Amino acid sequence: MATQTPGLVAYVNARLLDPASGLDAVGGVLTKGESIAGFGPTLFQDGVPEGAEVVDCGGLCLSPGLVDMRMQLREPGEEHKETIRSAGEAAVAGGVTAMVCLPNTHPVIDEVATVEFVARRARKIGLAKVYPYAAATKGCEGSELSEMGMLAEAGALAFTDGVKAIRNAQVMRRALSYAATFGLLIVQHPEEPSMAEGGAMNEGETATRMGLSGIPAAAEAIMLERDMRLVELTGGRYHAAHVSTAAGVEIIRKARARGLKVTCDTAPPYFALNELAVGDYRTFAKLSPPLRTEADRQAIVAALAEGVIDAVASDHSPQDQDSKRQPFAQAEFGGIGLETLLAVTLELYHNGHMGLLDALKLVTCAPADVLGLAAGRLRVGAAADLVLFDPQRGWQVVADRSRSKSKNSPFDGRPVQGMVMRTIVDGRSVFPR
Repeated sequence: MATQTPGLVAYVNARLLDPASGLDAVGGVLTKGESIAGFGPTLFQDGVPEGAEVVDCGGLCLSPGLVDMRMQLREPGEEHKETIRSAGEAAVAGGVTAMVCLPNTHPVIDEVATVEFVARRARKIGLAKVYPYAAATKGCEGSELSEMGMLAEAGALAFTDGVKAIRNAQVMRRALSYAATFGLLIVQHPEEPSMAEGGAMNEGETATRMGLSGIPAAAEAIMLERDMRLVELTGGRYHAAHVSTAAGVEIIRKARARGLKVTCDTAPPYFALNELAVGDYRTFAKLSPPLRTEADRQAIVAALAEGVIDAVASDHSPQDQDSKRQPFAQAEFGGIGLETLLAVTLELYHNGHMGLLDALKLVTCAPADVLGLAAGRLRVGAAADLVLFDPQRGWQVVADRSRSKSKNSPFDGRPVQGMVMRTIVDGRSVFPR
């Protein structure tokens, strides 16, 4: 580890929030070494243990650290865009203590050695924990299945072709069947590739006015409809990433009502922005899937409040200046999101769509539960991964100040509410440094 293992630390005078148990009370947390030794409203009523370091939380919120279930590391292979260290710095500044990275690195994470490399590098750096997805098909090429059983044993949490949809129905059927024999999860980028090909933003009036080719909302719906049939056929476990349309939400709602093993997430841009953010050809707002209509945005908010969408992921996709400083149609897709994940998710609370615990659940225990990860909850004996934040404190997103190597934030210039004051990983304070 990068830093010495700490002893006893007592976090006192905190507003404890644990979405998993519904706890919202003034109290404290005691960490011993890397673990939580105790927590609760009455923990320190007889005083703090002798020899403990005392951290006065000043009445601010203390909760489990955030679990970001979808982000891109860029290491190995594209370290000029992001590294495990720079992503770790951005993550802990945003209160993220665990992040799950897509396999579309160079080389692709489709072998045991690459799974182990990513985990080992992250442990050595000692910032946010990193758990890899492995490729569902070799090289994320969509034809030959990867060795899912071996990759899962090595530490892969689930299987996906990352930013590419598994386009071949027979390959997807085999992936779901093979994964089902091991109880593993297939994660899909739900977009019918031939309908999205050549598109730069959401299809509709705005795209027409701007002279840009569009990606129709139907591209998401068509892929989801197909995949629901395959889930029914195989009995497999399926997760739809970054759902962005009202039609997509409806398909998932109906599939769950039929008892299919289907979960899904969305990302902050899809409930906080709409296609108008593209504005004057702003390439920072060129995302995949694209920003949709205001009606779609409202449908995503409603689905989050209703619980149809299980979790929120940052969908952190760092792109360097050369990739974004292009005419809109030629610019790369993607936006960074680690440092803004908490603040933008808290907009759901500040705008009255859901309670504070419900909003926090979307980025803590809910994603952890989807992936079977022992994280995102206050529990004695669990890793002391915590975030101390002020839910009311406002700040403005300034992309150039991001700790990420890339600065392509779709929220650049946006005023937000909710500031991370301290992040703790395995009992060590890793932010501020």
